[in-house]
Amino acid sequence: MASAGCPDSLLHHPYYQDKVEQTPPSPRDVAGPEFPAQSDRISSHQEDDVDLEALMNDMNASLESLYSACSMQSDTVPLLQNGQHPRSQPRTPGPQPQLQPQPSPRQRVQRSQPVHITAVRRLQEEDQQFRTSSLPAIPNPFPELCGPGSPPVLATGSLPPSQAAAKQDVKVFSEDGTSKVVEILSDMTARDLCQLLVYKSHCVDDNSWTLVEHHPHLGLERCLEDHELVVQVESTMASESKFLFRKNYAKYEFFKNPMNFFPEQMVTWCQQSNGSQAQLLQNFLNSSSCPEIQGFLHVKELGKKSWKKLYVCLRRSGLYCSTKGTSKEPRHLQLLADLEDSNIFSLIAGKKQYSAPTDHGLCIKPNKVRNETKELRLLCAEDEQTRTCWMTAFRLLKYGMLLYQNYRIPQQRKALLSPFSTPVRSVSENSLVAMDFSGQTGRVIENPAEAQSAALEEGHAWRKRSTRMNALGSQSPLHPSTLSTVIHRTQHWFHGRISREESHRIIKQQGLVDGLFLLRDSQSNPKAFVLTLCHHQKIKNFQILPCEDDGQTFFTLDDGNTKFSDLIQLVDFYQLNKGVLPCKLKHHCIRVAL
Repeated sequence: MASAGCPDSLLHHPYYQDKVEQTPPSPRDVAGPEFPAQSDRISSHQEDDVDLEALMNDMNASLESLYSACSMQSDTVPLLQNGQHPRSQPRTPGPQPQLQPQPSPRQRVQRSQPVHITAVRRLQEEDQQFRTSSLPAIPNPFPELCGPGSPPVLATGSLPPSQAAAKQDVKVFSEDGTSKVVEILSDMTARDLCQLLVYKSHCVDDNSWTLVEHHPHLGLERCLEDHELVVQVESTMASESKFLFRKNYAKYEFFKNPMNFFPEQMVTWCQQSNGSQAQLLQNFLNSSSCPEIQGFLHVKELGKKSWKKLYVCLRRSGLYCSTKGTSKEPRHLQLLADLEDSNIFSLIAGKKQYSAPTDHGLCIKPNKVRNETKELRLLCAEDEQTRTCWMTAFRLLKYGMLLYQNYRIPQQRKALLSPFSTPVRSVSENSLVAMDFSGQTGRVIENPAEAQSAALEEGHAWRKRSTRMNALGSQSPLHPSTLSTVIHRTQHWFHGRISREESHRIIKQQGLVDGLFLLRDSQSNPKAFVLTLCHHQKIKNFQILPCEDDGQTFFTLDDGNTKFSDLIQLVDFYQLNKGVLPCKLKHHCIRVAL
């Protein structure tokens, strides 16, 4: 329904409605389809003997039909300016405009008074209520209809602030104490924030960065899952808590090597399992299955300092302890913690702060707890592998398929990349080949025997050049005071003068995966170095000693059988060859300054 000479879209435009309310209608404006225009009824201005009573009756009938059509149209309102139907939006709370009682048509229509169409006014007020502030400033397509005091552009501040896209500043710390304040949206996930920090810090994006929720006053920390909302997690944190930006290579290691995480004696199933990796993953990710983790843990009593060793089992419904030995009958099981509104943390210094019996502590913290320690469910395992098993099982039972989707997303993105795109960085043995530059052009040495022979010749030639330079009185590149003795300090994997305990702590924080390593100065021998390496979730240390050969200084791990001129060559070699080590060097611990 629309007025004559005016399209439907203009009738519901706010500026046009102001015009309608301020301009007195003419008989032509109120003419409907069943009422002919005034020009058709009055042929000329000379006809003064018009039947006024008949004219008023016709006008009243037309106004009644116009009001009924507008009332019907209020149920099917056209799309608003933001392209959305008003009925699909939630109604804004608050008092709604009250419709005034309608006078009779004869009382409403007078010659010198404007006509107020209540249905149109109600549409205008609803239009103002359902506008969204998330849209940018929209130019008015009908500037000629604006009043003199109305701007032709809808300002963002004029829209309701409750529906605006919320932004918040989040402060993130790195391992070396530096920090960065980042402005994020309220729906930004932990993965999105990590990718943003990787971009701002110029790091290598290998999908192993994570955001850590750190509570120094409680001695707790945990890695956020990639799908968790950062603003929502921050709302449950105390003022002393903070976010850390850190590597975690073991975040999804379970999906790569599930058999290494759960010993057979710790896992029971509700149905028969063939023991394969695929079956193990399927049982954990399938919500209809009921895997159960069981074993002995040290449990701290609530409100007390004492610890008790109890038989504990973890199910989808929660964490239970047995009050009678290893019995799992329902009457002997007592609920310790719920998985739904809680998260699992690792203890930073459990022995010192909570008098834990070992250093392998974990904690189930309800989301409502901020500073209180009375409601924390503190647990302690005998070794690191057992603690990792319990924490991984908690994450799998709590998040299930969401965790697997987080693991698959980076792989799917990598598969969608163009084959011509430049790789970020690769240190695998497949990217390194032996080359021969003895001729005018270089060639790839494909024969392994020829490649080994060329490597030996190059090593002998290097030593001969060094000896000749020393005989001529020039300083050798291998002299202790030259760059070769300090060049390793520029590498990310070298952490300087840190203690054995600190190196073990860094390895644990960045994930107990095979091949994770770092190098540091030796505390017992000032001329030596130490390689700290993780293998089978255990941390081992190997001393790198200097040795003399033909007056030159080399570094070796195997009592001089394999010698290297500097530590960079040593690391490069053991990234490609296992040698005397239990595994190849794969991942290096890194600290990034934000």
